[in-house]
Parts: sequence; C-alpha cells; structure tokens
Amino acid sequence: MPVTDFKVAEKYKYQNGFGCYHETEAVEGALPVGSNNPQKAPFGLYNEKLSGTAFTAPRSENQQTWLYRILPASAHAPFEARETSTFDTNPGIHGKERWHQIPNQLRWDPFDMDETVDWVHSLHLVAGAGDPTMKSGLGMFIFAAGKDMSPLEAFYSADGDFLIVPQHGVLDIQTELGRLLVRPNEICVIPRGIRYRVTLPEGPVRGYILELYQGQFHLPDLGPIGSNGLANARDFQAPIASFDEDHEGNTEYTLLAKFSGHLFAAKQKHTPFDVVAWHGNYYPYKYDLGRFNTIGSISYDHPDPSIFTVLTAQSDHPGTAIADFVIFPPRWLVAEDTFRPPWFHRNTMSEFMGLIGGQYDAKTGGGFQPAGASLHNVMSAHGPDASTHEKASNADLKPMKVGEGSMAFMFESSLMVGVTEWGLKKCAKVQEDYNAESWEPLKPHFKRPNPDKLINGVSNGVKGEAGDKTQLPHYT
Repeated sequence: MPVTDFKVAEKYKYQNGFGCYHETEAVEGALPVGSNNPQKAPFGLYNEKLSGTAFTAPRSENQQTWLYRILPASAHAPFEARETSTFDTNPGIHGKERWHQIPNQLRWDPFDMDETVDWVHSLHLVAGAGDPTMKSGLGMFIFAAGKDMSPLEAFYSADGDFLIVPQHGVLDIQTELGRLLVRPNEICVIPRGIRYRVTLPEGPVRGYILELYQGQFHLPDLGPIGSNGLANARDFQAPIASFDEDHEGNTEYTLLAKFSGHLFAAKQKHTPFDVVAWHGNYYPYKYDLGRFNTIGSISYDHPDPSIFTVLTAQSDHPGTAIADFVIFPPRWLVAEDTFRPPWFHRNTMSEFMGLIGGQYDAKTGGGFQPAGASLHNVMSAHGPDASTHEKASNADLKPMKVGEGSMAFMFESSLMVGVTEWGLKKCAKVQEDYNAESWEPLKPHFKRPNPDKLINGVSNGVKGEAGDKTQLPHYT
C-alpha cells in the first residue's frame, strides 16, 4: 500500500523533503532577507543559531538552522541534577548501571504499558554500545507512557538524535520548530538538542527508540537500484513554524535535559516554544512507513536485509553503519528454487528487532509478538525457527504476499551491543526458553551419499580412491 490507512486523522501541515533546506514563518515577514544575523531582527525577535554539526563540517554534511524567537534559549536559570537515584541511561563509568555483554540470543515478551508516567519518565534503556559523552555509539530504548507532559515542561536530549518508532497510541509532539503528529506505522526523528513536549491525544503510548550518539541519519545510497526506491526523499515531512506567547514572567516553566544519560532541570519565566520563524536543514521530521518502496529478488535467493534500509548512520568506514533502521513491510515474494524466509546466519553486525503489528514472516507461534523484541548480537547464530524452516522447505513456490497487516523492524549496528540491568532482569520480560523453542527442535536431514558420488575423499577421514587428502564431500 502506498500510504498507511491511519485510524487517527492528521491535523498538522508539513514541508516535504529529506535533507532539504527549509524555511518557514508563522508571522509573515519574520524571516530576515539577505542575512541570517541582522543587527535588529524583524518584529524585535532574537537571532539564534542551532548547530547540529561542527561549523567546519563539509558543506554536504553541515547541518544548522537559524531560529528567530521571542527570547533566546539561553534565558533560563542554572541546571540542577534531578532524580539521580532513578534516572540513569548511561551505563558504565558515567553511571550506576552496567552493560551485560553476552552472546546469547535474547527475546522479550511485550513490554508493559505504564499509565502512571509521562514521556520523560517512560524511557527505559534496554541495550546499546558506546558513550554519549564521547559522541560514539547508540542506545536502544523502550517507551511506555500514559500521561501528558506538563504544559509547563519541555525536554531535550544532548546525548543524541531520537529515532522514535511508535507501536501503540499517538504522539502529539510540540517542538521548538513546529508540531508533529506521529502514529503507529510512522516514525519521527528529533535531532540532538531540539526541545519538545509530548502529549497523548488517544491515551497511553508504547514503542521503541534508537538514540544515535554519533553522527546523523541519512538516506542510504541506492547504487545499482538507481535514482528512486526504498524511502523516497519527498515522503519525509518537516514541521512548519508554530509558536506560543507567554513572556510576562508570571509563569514558571521547567526545562528538562538528558545529559550524559542523566536528568537535569532548569527553571525559566517564559515558554520554550517561542520560535516565530526558522530556516535551515537541522529539524525534526517524520515518515510514513507505508510509503516505503520495497525492492527484492524476482529470480532466486533471498537478498540481504540491507535492501530494506530506511535510514542509516555510517561509521568512518563507508558501508559499515553505527546504526541502520530497517523494516520488513508487506511485500510479494516470487523467487524460484529459493528458501524464502531469512536464511540461518551469523553476522558481524548486531540486530535488535521489534514488531509494530501483525506477525513477522520468519517466525511462527506466539514467541515474537507486537511490542516485544529480540537481540542477536555480534556472531550470535540465528534464523527461522524450526516450524518456519519446515514449512518454507516444503512450500509451493508460487508468488505470494507476505507480511500482510504486519510491520517488523530492525535496529542494526556494527557495534557489539550490551544489555542493561533493566533489559536483562528488571523488566522481567526475557524469554528463558527462546533457544529451546526456536532452534533446538531442528533435526538433521543429511543423507550420506553413495561412495561413487564422492570426489577426492570421503567423510570421517577415510582415504578415498582418488587421493590421500581428507576433505569434505563434494556433490556432482
């Protein structure tokens, strides 16, 4: 389907395009013409530059936005540490928590809804690698909230860009640069440092977050695919300028910051959402996963999952990602003489999977459920479960539609991913029988060939007629 059939209607307008240089004004004439930093900005506004990359980053990578606001973002009291005993999303030397680095395949039951907390306090780090203080690596979060953030609060993360994947419920996100409505089967990205507030117009919400500590998300190169396909740039949507007015000094607002994985708070006497106009290429955006143009084999063999990449964040080694966001949408399979589900494999990349809805076509039964997750770490062997393998090995290979009504996704990383204490134990959602249920039931189907079918040797180290070398059998 080209566009998702959403149950909740859109209520905002957007600018279209990925990585575009946008400009927008909520009051006509608020954007200065011919300069970014005039001595006196229109209507008495303050000029403020928001830089997402170093000033000297190459032009093709440089991300920045000029804001024209009623009061600058710096107009607040000092930050103070808050909830130091309970809010810790940076395991290791900078926090009280620790990473559990383990090779076991892991799978989680659906994570619980929690109607007692707001967006900020619903964030639970499940897994990750690296260190936000060094701007290296990534974090993988679950969110589950039941309350609006206070109208007198705003939040931002100094640690990285949030890629938000809703699984249940609707997020109404007011950012400094405008508003986004984000529903299941949509994603949004809120870059590092941008302040926002989350309300829940349809009640409790739940989903997944990939926080990118290093670099920014980009569309993957298409190579031989050509100039179109996968996620098309025109389908990404950025907000238009929208602002509040409350600057009389009679109301106290709280600005919350996630900084090195810990929570800080500062007070200010004016609304944080007072950007009247902006222009630049550093802004929040959203995307409808139903618009993804799936590419696949039409002859034989299951392609690598990289063919389903929506967004990527590359390391300093081209082709090796700190983070890929990959989806498995409804699609046709037509390959001949091909085992169609994902093959058994071991991967130098770590794979964290989630399910937004439906049933993932590489798993049967109820083990991998919507709002659940799985983690197959660096070189941890995995693949289709026993029943899926049996079914796919004997299936009639006619053209078929898979994944109807389903949307699975993967956060993939070149880094070895650790699991937090919350993810491994405190959440109490790890399935202890994952291996026993999925792969231990697999049975050998090997049939020893006749001796005349062996070339240059036989199995079990017995010398063959053709020579003295012991090697694996070859088949003619």
